[in-house]
Amino acid sequence: MSKTDAWKAWEGRVVDGKYPLRQWLGGSDHSAVFVTEKGGQPSQKAAIKLIDASTLDPEREVARISAASKLSHPHLLSIYSAGRCSIDGTSVVYVVMEHADEDLSQILPQRALTPVEVSDMLPAVLDGLLQLHSNNFVHSRIRPSNILAAADQLKLSTDQATPVGEPLPGRRRVGVYDAPEVASGTVSPAADIWSLGVTIITALTQQATPQTAASQGDSGLPGNLPEPFRSIARECLHIEPQQRISLVDIRARLQGEGRSVPAEPETKRASERDSNRLPVFVIPLVLVVLALAAWGLFHARGKESSAQPAQQTPPTSVQTPAATPSRPKPSPSASPVVATKSTAAAGTVLHQVMPDVSQSAKNTIRGTIKVSVQVQVDATGKVTSAKLKSAGPSRYFAGHALKAAEQWQFAPAQANGQPATSAWLIQFRFKRNSVQAEPERITR
Repeated sequence: MSKTDAWKAWEGRVVDGKYPLRQWLGGSDHSAVFVTEKGGQPSQKAAIKLIDASTLDPEREVARISAASKLSHPHLLSIYSAGRCSIDGTSVVYVVMEHADEDLSQILPQRALTPVEVSDMLPAVLDGLLQLHSNNFVHSRIRPSNILAAADQLKLSTDQATPVGEPLPGRRRVGVYDAPEVASGTVSPAADIWSLGVTIITALTQQATPQTAASQGDSGLPGNLPEPFRSIARECLHIEPQQRISLVDIRARLQGEGRSVPAEPETKRASERDSNRLPVFVIPLVLVVLALAAWGLFHARGKESSAQPAQQTPPTSVQTPAATPSRPKPSPSASPVVATKSTAAAGTVLHQVMPDVSQSAKNTIRGTIKVSVQVQVDATGKVTSAKLKSAGPSRYFAGHALKAAEQWQFAPAQANGQPATSAWLIQFRFKRNSVQAEPERITR
């Protein structure tokens, strides 16, 4: 059994007598992440990371994480607690932290971000890094997988944050996002700048290219890298740490100051941002991440009827006005009742509930995101279970679709003149300006 399989087999165990390991979210040979509960309350969803302590000083590692947990900022992922324990004879360090919906690395395999999307992503990343550096910490692991969406904010992970000057935890292999000096085992704020430069290139091109412009000029950067990101990346990737650009100067470049090429005409930039800009500081990473989800590359798999033609109800479209900061979060949008119990034909839809997706999330969509949910309906017409048949590219939209489908109600199906159970496939279509649902009766 591989180490990853061994981690996953721990689902259902309880860590330190307090934290149940619910759903396995992912892992590697060195660590694994599960869904857990904060304070023993199922409603207080959190994430728990288990770190193999065989190559660590466990006490020192817990002390490092506990120090990082004192950092607080809207664009830093919160750490709730840390400790050490043993599971099946394996010594682990655990860290309980804020649960994130998605991360940027889940988007980039599908497509690169646009320059406008990167412009809207970077301010939150810069704010989080500034908070770390001003408190004498370095992040040490800036890369797409550590840029996350949580609690309606874009956030940086914090479980790897290390005090300036201290050695990195454990024996870490130097990767493509790491500055050359990381091979010595110690990182500085300048190493985060290098990693940020590689992350910017990756976000725009889908390829991490760590070549330095300092030694190769612009030939060391991808040819299709637009300004101001080209000049920012070039200044991030100097071999000498002291020559790298500062976070403040990166922000200035983004705002149009110190450009190495003339800025685009303001009318063009304004028009582009009006149609594509993601709301900064109110974005779930879901938003940055979801922006990539919408090219229509994923198609829900409809299930064909094997015996008789499927009975269909016309799609329901709900238009959601743009959200404003002062507006409270809307409750799930229930569509009008299709039929009353006294007049409904057997096996029709009585009540539809549309996914509760904010307009800011829908603003990231280009094209259509499709999610298919299969529901089992009892003889009274109530949904007894629901499962994803086609989740599409985003856990965020899929989760909201599943939750909405559980609240649907149907007129009881008929079998030999008696109410009977039935099964339905509901396909949700998320667009920038609407959410549609098309239910299809599954014939057995």
